[in-house]
Amino acid sequence: MADQDAILTALRTVKDPELNVNIVDLGLVYTVQQRETELDVEMTLTSPACPAGPEILRNAVGALEKIEGVTKANVKLVMTPPWSPDRMSDDARDQLGIF
Repeated sequence: MADQDAILTALRTVKDPELNVNIVDLGLVYTVQQRETELDVEMTLTSPACPAGPEILRNAVGALEKIEGVTKANVKLVMTPPWSPDRMSDDARDQLGIF
């Protein structure tokens, strides 16, 4: 089983290409659950119409499946609860100039 730090580190390599900020600091990752060698992740996008959505999901799966001991990553897109800027980390706010 992968540890939580390894999972978050992998997900931090995935950036929203429009904002150039990683999906963890943007607050797009809602849940991560492990089932033996599989990971189930629920995440959202900053907008339901985000044109980079398919790319972000593909990159998240790829990053997670590179973790030692992970054979499959199931990344599910959810829109509830809707994303809001309140979910962003302080680092993401600094990068985007939101105070």
